Amino acid sequence: MTAAKSIARRGFSLIELVIVIVIIGIIAAIAIPRMSRGSTGASESSLRASLAVMRNAIELYTTEHENEPPTVADIVDQLTMYSDVSGATNASPDSTHIFGPYIREIPKLPIKGNPDRRGQSGIAAADAPTVGWIYTVNATTKAWTFGANAGSQTDSRGEPFTDY
Repeated sequence: MTAAKSIARRGFSLIELVIVIVIIGIIAAIAIPRMSRGSTGASESSLRASLAVMRNAIELYTTEHENEPPTVADIVDQLTMYSDVSGATNASPDSTHIFGPYIREIPKLPIKGNPDRRGQSGIAAADAPTVGWIYTVNATTKAWTFGANAGSQTDSRGEPFTDY
């Protein structure tokens, strides 16, 4: 009979199990929001890094091509292939195509939001639903802008992604 009593006492009581479940719930309630903020911060940092890489590539291209920035229509080829001084591109270097490539590939838009834009690497001169980046060039001054095609989306601090 004493063996039966000791076996019955080895289990957990219902109150002990409820307390453990409540503690796990409290820990989850604290940890999950922190993890989601971490992924948001990571995508914002990734966007800033992608913008820096692209802007540096455009600046280097412009410097090597007599202050002529890449054209809106040909920016992908002009940054990812070899080019001559006039901006004509070629897949491999030769005696005239001596510049570039400036980047391996166009990065994908890393921010959350519109599912059509997230993960897009396309570049256009104006907002388009399936384009990740917006690039414009002033024909007169040769001033250019490059930014995320994020519409009205803002970061975790309320700053528009288009202001990055």
